[in-house]
Amino acid sequence: MSVFYDKDEFFMSLALEEALKAAELGEVPVGAIVVNGGGDVVSLAYNGREQSQDPTAHAEMIAIREASAVTGSWRLEGCSLYVTLEPCIMCSGAIVNSRIKRVIYGCADPKGGAVDSLYKLLGDTRLNHRVEVVSGILETRCSAILKDFFLALRRGCRAV
Repeated sequence: MSVFYDKDEFFMSLALEEALKAAELGEVPVGAIVVNGGGDVVSLAYNGREQSQDPTAHAEMIAIREASAVTGSWRLEGCSLYVTLEPCIMCSGAIVNSRIKRVIYGCADPKGGAVDSLYKLLGDTRLNHRVEVVSGILETRCSAILKDFFLALRRGCRAV
């Protein structure tokens, strides 16, 4: 196994910790982190739509906003975004606009994914920026937390 892959697993495990925080609050358990080119975590976030009643409060959006505040720039060139679930159209747009270099996600989102599943926005040559994509990092764990959450929701009980 490569050192790069080991780093990806490490950072994805941090995103999974954020996803668990979301689940504890009754939020869809998605976590995201932004890591700079030097390997430092710049921001950590989890879904917060229910708590904030903000439709844009996806983990990725929050992580990108916080990373921009920390770095003092909307340009997150050289940064990587780790997220437990494939980003949607809105988040993919923010990823392209923020110039993130790499997106690493855990599991696919066949109903809303805009990276590989429904659309391929991050690699669209018509856009002014393309993003390197790595998928399937800790996929089983990322998928399981979502499946468990929605199963508990359907059963009418708390997911955690």
